[in-house]
Amino acid sequence: MRAFAWFLGLILLGLVAIAVFTYPLWLLLHPHFNVPFHRIGERIGMLALLVGFGLSAGRLRLADKVSLGYGIPRRLFLREMLIGLCVGAATMVMVVAIMTALGLLDWTAAAGYTATAFSKLVVGRLVSGLAVAFIEETFLRGAMHTGIERESGAGAAVLLTAVVYAATHFFASFKISPDQVTAWSGLDLLGGTLHLLAHPFGIADAFLCLFAVGIVLATVRVATGNIAACIGLHAGWVWVMLTVHEMAQPLRSAPWNFLLSRFDGFVGWLVLAWTIPLGFGLRRFYANRAG
Repeated sequence: MRAFAWFLGLILLGLVAIAVFTYPLWLLLHPHFNVPFHRIGERIGMLALLVGFGLSAGRLRLADKVSLGYGIPRRLFLREMLIGLCVGAATMVMVVAIMTALGLLDWTAAAGYTATAFSKLVVGRLVSGLAVAFIEETFLRGAMHTGIERESGAGAAVLLTAVVYAATHFFASFKISPDQVTAWSGLDLLGGTLHLLAHPFGIADAFLCLFAVGIVLATVRVATGNIAACIGLHAGWVWVMLTVHEMAQPLRSAPWNFLLSRFDGFVGWLVLAWTIPLGFGLRRFYANRAG
């Protein structure tokens, strides 16, 4: 488990960087840019991870395309990524349709969108989805998966990357308004973020859902031997989720509202129930494509 311990150390480095450097950078940026404090912390953490991994990739034997999950020709990689993007978006649209049919979403805000505004929203959220997918998949299903798999096997890699994937989704959810920012806000941001993980029952539905998604992506990684499909699927799911977040709100008065988590009003028991059969289907689909 040396590789896994090393990656946990990199994540710890990112968390420490958030506590130490967020406030100084906020002082520099806030007078000129309206960037939320927690968003600056998130970017600092990601940068620290990137720098730390860059300095240690050679030591971990992960400084090559194959280890990072990019070990197939570019044309094939792009094709598989685009297929995954379409599959991910289509399957998430199905989930949204179920939510709507159950009366879980209030689409009042959608009425205010013109065709131009909607087009800009869709394109913008696609770019965001691709950015998130490339970063997370390269780190988790690329480098971390490879490092763990070499030492402990594919099963351990699937399980451990899924746990980290689920946990890290709660790292940037604590927000501090500009008028409440102080010199100690970096520590407050870190403490508030980890506070969610210290109360697991409050986020159990969201955590289990994200854990299941992590398992699905990792099994696709094992089946294909690269992260092209993982990036596409991940980007497609995030694309639809981000778009829906802008156009609809969870209807907390709905009889079935417990199916949507309090964490983000989207992932939860319903998405978990959808992810399990979807995972079996995707595993078979990609195993057949690889064969």
